[in-house]
Amino acid sequence: MEVREEVRRIYRESVGILSVSLLGGLFAGAVLGSDAMRAAFRQYPGLLLLLPAFLATRGNVYGAFGARLSSGLHQGLIEPDLAYDERLVNAVVASFVNGIGISVLVGALSWGILQALGRESARLVELVGITFVSGVLTSVVLVFGLLLLVFGSYEFGLDPDNLIGPIVTMLGDVFGVVFLYVAVVVVGVVL
Repeated sequence: MEVREEVRRIYRESVGILSVSLLGGLFAGAVLGSDAMRAAFRQYPGLLLLLPAFLATRGNVYGAFGARLSSGLHQGLIEPDLAYDERLVNAVVASFVNGIGISVLVGALSWGILQALGRESARLVELVGITFVSGVLTSVVLVFGLLLLVFGSYEFGLDPDNLIGPIVTMLGDVFGVVFLYVAVVVVGVVL
């Protein structure tokens, strides 16, 4: 394939998902700027500190998961369907463990940093509870969203590598922010 044709193909495949990602980012920003989120930041000092790390880890963990799926499809190691496949199951389990584990770590480290700096902080159990609940919820959405995206795009003749980055970023930001708020409500009721 000629270089110019390849560039056009990649652009055609990417521009739509980049536009959706842009809209998703604006929605996530609107949620962050809402009165409810501002109240949550006041109620749980330290939540604002952990937010960038929490959102960044969504992209890190699930970007790697999406790349692993895409590579497996391109190499013929994974079939583009949801039938039982040991490689696929291992990738899904590893992503859940990594995503939830790093979420808890983000909550604990945020609390520790605030303690070391002598700054006001929510209790450790609150910050870890919030990141755990939101980590579980975002993990479910991102794993199943990526499975549908990667397998669906592959079946339609699109290269999933062109779509994974923007969609992981958008899903991670949108659902990360929304589920962070959901977790604040849950933790507020439970604790």
